Amino acid sequence: MALGEDIRLRVAGQLIETGEWIDVLNPFDNSLIARVASADAELVDRAIASAKAALERDDFKQWQRAEALDRAAVLLADRAEEFAVTLAKEAGKPLKQARVEAERAAGTLKFSADEARRLAGEMVPMEGGPAGVGKIGFVLRVPIGVVGAISPFNFPLNLVAHKLGPAIAAGCPVVLKPASATPLSGIALVELLVEAGVPADWLHVVAGPGAQTGNPLVDSPDVAAISFTGSVPVGWAIRSRAPRKRVMLELGSNAPLIVCADGDWQTAADKMAIHGYSHAGQSCISTQRVLLDESIADQFIERAIAELGELKVGDPLDPDTDVGPLIDVGERDRVHGWIEAAKQGGAKILAGGGLNADGTLQPTIIEGGSNSDQVWSGEVFGPVTVIRRFSDLGEAIAMANDSDYGLQAGIFTSDLATTLRAARELEYGGVMVNVRKYP
Repeated sequence: MALGEDIRLRVAGQLIETGEWIDVLNPFDNSLIARVASADAELVDRAIASAKAALERDDFKQWQRAEALDRAAVLLADRAEEFAVTLAKEAGKPLKQARVEAERAAGTLKFSADEARRLAGEMVPMEGGPAGVGKIGFVLRVPIGVVGAISPFNFPLNLVAHKLGPAIAAGCPVVLKPASATPLSGIALVELLVEAGVPADWLHVVAGPGAQTGNPLVDSPDVAAISFTGSVPVGWAIRSRAPRKRVMLELGSNAPLIVCADGDWQTAADKMAIHGYSHAGQSCISTQRVLLDESIADQFIERAIAELGELKVGDPLDPDTDVGPLIDVGERDRVHGWIEAAKQGGAKILAGGGLNADGTLQPTIIEGGSNSDQVWSGEVFGPVTVIRRFSDLGEAIAMANDSDYGLQAGIFTSDLATTLRAARELEYGGVMVNVRKYP
């Protein structure tokens, strides 16, 4: 698939041109990259019906699924640079980060192939009770049914791979709704999977506005499971619309990082400069709130500001760029407005805070402010971190837990007791400890 062309949608084994188009724009210079056909509810229904028929046909066996995923992983690894350039153009993701995403997506498909080979049931210990003596019980795993996959703009390749790969491994046809801002990588991945041997009517793409495509996908009685990654309001709205479906959600966060006095604060400062600003902070696990023991806070801040000064901000197609643009001007202006509001409320801007001549938002460090500041309480989804100081661990954990989110947190400490306390008391799905590479 070449950039600059009109892209049709794969539905029911055919490439469909609908007559309506979505303009896909480069977030850095607002240039038109491609046009993608826009689906409506009728086309969504057609895709679901075809996926259901493919499921009922039951002619894509476990070993075939594993081999197709293996071939797809090899194809994607071979074409990683092509996919990386597409990511940089449609998502504004710097090439060095886009290359990592392409490599990870190939790995995701390989893991999916491995899981396809391992899928099995289990024995039930019937003789654990007297009524079961002489009896055998076992569980078989069967496909749940058609999967509706709704993906976000920020990782438009690897998060699509995370949805398609496991579904294919499990034997479930998929109807994919990619983000309208970044549909090209997902569409290209679907074509690659078909090339690798996935039946053409097993994968369907319905790009378009949520009301036209997402709602019919969620509401259809023939879709058994919904996999959604995106904003909290939309995710919970989907959950409420589909109470009888299997709904898998990965939503937002304003991830805290605690740096203790006994922790490796130098590495923590270096990691903040990476994980707070990669892809302009547009990641659900991007470091946003940084809690520093007051004894090392000044040194940490000095190093962090110096690290930010080394980041190159600008054109994502420049191989040296570290921080590119936000997905669109509206998002940039929203984040910039949150920074200004925090400043007006008394927070101190330690670095950045403004716009560059090319329109990109400067990587920003803020200290202090109010709990009601959006940069603290909301999900910034931009290149911004907010620093606060603490005097004891209990205070830091309380600040970290003072959030409506709970996806992921991090801590730097050299004390095992502190590590275990953080793992128990931080109210997050994942707690990362001393994130660094060891020899």
